[in-house]
Amino acid sequence: MALTFRKSFRILPGVRLNINRRSWSITTGGDHGPRHTRSSTGRRTTSMDLPGPFGWRRTRSAKRS
Repeated sequence: MALTFRKSFRILPGVRLNINRRSWSITTGGDHGPRHTRSSTGRRTTSMDLPGPFGWRRTRSAKRS
């Protein structure tokens, strides 16, 4: 069984710092609108909960040189 590490800290209302074994990310928003997440690896995600069991997510990866 693989061990995982993930920790989330609330910095300010509506702002979270998420840390895992390989990277960290900042998440903003999400109470009554979209959530925006930026990762230290360059990944940018926008997601939103929709009524019922539905949700929407769009992820963009960093451009590689």
